[in-house]
Amino acid sequence: MASGMEHLCPAPMKATSNGIFQGDNPLDFALPLAILQICLVLVVTRGLAFLLRPLRQPRVIAEIIGGILLGPSALGRNKAYLNAVFPPKSITVLDTLANIGLLFFLFLVGLELDLKSLRQSGKKVLGIAVAGISLPFALGIGSSFILRETIAKGVNAPSFLVFMGVALSITAFPVLARILAELKLLTTNVGRMAMSAAAVNDVAAWILLALAIALSGDNLSPAVPLWVFLSGCGFVIGASLIVPPIFKWMSRRCHEGEPVDEMYICGTLAAVLAAGFVTDIIGIHAMFGAFVIGVLVPKEGPFAGVLVEKVEDLVSGLFLPLYFVSSGLKTNVATIQGIQSWGLLALVIFTACLGKIVGTFIVSLLWRIPKREALALGFLMNSKGLVELIVLNIGKDRKVLNDQIFAIMVLMALFTTFITTPLVLAVYKPAEKARKSDYKHRRVERKNPNTQLRILACFHSSWNIPSIINLLEASRGTERGERLSVYAMHLMEFSERPSAILMVHKARHNGLPFWNKGQRSANHVVVAFEAFQQLSQVSVRPMTSISSFTDMHEDICITAERKDIAIIILPYHKNLRLDGSFESTRPDFHLVNKRVLEHASCSVGIFVDRGLGGSAQISASNVSFSITVLFFGGRDDREALAYGARMAEHPGVELTVIRFLLESDSSEEIVRIDTVSPTLVSADEEFLADFRTSISKDSSIKYEEKNVRNVSETITIIHDYSRCSLFVVGQMPNGVVAVVLSQRIDCPELGPIGSFLTSPKFSTTASVLVVQQYYDQSYSISSQQMV
Repeated sequence: MASGMEHLCPAPMKATSNGIFQGDNPLDFALPLAILQICLVLVVTRGLAFLLRPLRQPRVIAEIIGGILLGPSALGRNKAYLNAVFPPKSITVLDTLANIGLLFFLFLVGLELDLKSLRQSGKKVLGIAVAGISLPFALGIGSSFILRETIAKGVNAPSFLVFMGVALSITAFPVLARILAELKLLTTNVGRMAMSAAAVNDVAAWILLALAIALSGDNLSPAVPLWVFLSGCGFVIGASLIVPPIFKWMSRRCHEGEPVDEMYICGTLAAVLAAGFVTDIIGIHAMFGAFVIGVLVPKEGPFAGVLVEKVEDLVSGLFLPLYFVSSGLKTNVATIQGIQSWGLLALVIFTACLGKIVGTFIVSLLWRIPKREALALGFLMNSKGLVELIVLNIGKDRKVLNDQIFAIMVLMALFTTFITTPLVLAVYKPAEKARKSDYKHRRVERKNPNTQLRILACFHSSWNIPSIINLLEASRGTERGERLSVYAMHLMEFSERPSAILMVHKARHNGLPFWNKGQRSANHVVVAFEAFQQLSQVSVRPMTSISSFTDMHEDICITAERKDIAIIILPYHKNLRLDGSFESTRPDFHLVNKRVLEHASCSVGIFVDRGLGGSAQISASNVSFSITVLFFGGRDDREALAYGARMAEHPGVELTVIRFLLESDSSEEIVRIDTVSPTLVSADEEFLADFRTSISKDSSIKYEEKNVRNVSETITIIHDYSRCSLFVVGQMPNGVVAVVLSQRIDCPELGPIGSFLTSPKFSTTASVLVVQQYYDQSYSISSQQMV
């Protein structure tokens, strides 16, 4: 910031003012000025992030642009504003706060990197990572010769070469992870390879950066960079020997679901600062020490997750944006003047993109990755973001990069990150790739009931799992397990928070969404489904959807389409309380359920769990469920009955089917309703005739017809069956009784009968499955029986 300073040594600022009433200007004091700066930064960066959200850009883009706008490139052209809000004497305080934020952010980045998964990265990922570093590094060195001949005369040659190489070869791992999540690519092959290659790239880049810093000191002796580098290596080796045993001891004393001792958190944060202090003494940047400590913290157990939760909001939300402003104040786009400067900017952008994209693309093709995926990988590896800014800022502080080169490189980082999302979307759309030609069994009701039933069972948390598994066990039907194929999807919310990346690592490490047959997993979710698979001989594939609530339904619907699913089972968005009533703990899931019902290309069931089979998974031989299907008429009720009939094949299941018929002398309450379509009635009669023929020799199925005159009689009959284990009902029954009941509907996606069965007025311990049959509008109603 020397360019904006009137004198080199501004008078030090006092910390706090006495207030305007005693004649003090708060902006002349460090604390009130820092508060104003932080508030301004937050408003600008969050506002830009909101504006850029429709473009699906990561938040880092908004923060870089915000920093540039607040600096001398835009608002800072007004000298009165710059001297009032960002005076030269305040920059030291701002930079100190920004670097503390950076220190802890690099600790979080280290926590996100799982060395075990890096060691397990195959030759393919390693090849892509090496190509993604070496070619851009070589091109960076090549372009540095051109820059030194033109706008960077007189700089330290070795350090400038290395800085340029690192700046062009880096891939921002944290930014890439968020772009992948935004594009719903985290759990695809491309996403897996990009994440692993970027992690390898990141580690290599930090090592190269340490080398660049070692070379960039203001010294004449060639021995000094060597001492710096050797001391840095000594620090890493010493930390690797001392730190992991201590953290493993802490991690063993932290148990899932229990609060972590505050002493351990304080000790870890102190260790981060101490490591930063040591690396700063050595002559490498303090953030390098913080990063090393983050990498060495064990990722197993709850300890790492708790650390991230404690640190991330304050760091990512408050301190880190200051780093972007600190960069923005050093960036003056006005220094890029004339055809030569703009030509050099174009050259730097071209070489950066060429090295990353072409290098990754060629190596990916050599590993026989499809062209579109290889191109998408190249674009993804080209994202820069925050990590690039760190490199550039260190180069600027070390006088390796002058104002003009710094501005050129910041714009290059901004451009390469900005184009990542649109370019990947242009060449690679897994959602479209998943769209197949029409598959046959999109519902449970079908001509041949002996065909395989494919279910996508979704759950939010571990408390859903025992009941879901018990429902699936009942759905298995006969002893021939191959007639049921289950995909169990864990629905997890993804956010901008660093802990979301840790969550992705844990999901992948535990065999989700990729079935890990080779080794037993410690994850209770996978263990539960592994046990169910072995006991029931049913094909079970656990998977994870990690996405924001706004597009979680897309994950569910695309997976159902891709896996030829007949019915999706979703958990009800409310939890059962001890008094038997329901409370909404995550209302966001309500929206997810509604959208799945709207967009799914197969049948959908919403499972209202009141503890089906108790709180534990039960074995096939111990299944003893009494299931009641309430049949009023219509395709949803036919689907419910088809599902009930399938469950009745299980030796431990007793099925009761209650068909409600309207008496001719019914009361006015019902007569006012229009009669139902005769076509639907004939479809119901045909379906029921087939059903009654098929159950004539089955003693475990009871079929009863009940004549009712009004709603109160209907409710009384339903009450008689309240002691069953599970009600299976259609979402939108067509009978006139159901239409009257719908006037009291509480939850539209449960329909009239489902709403009544889950209301506080109806006392029961029975769980409820509300079924909506898939209906293709292009088919006529009469063809609904066909499959």
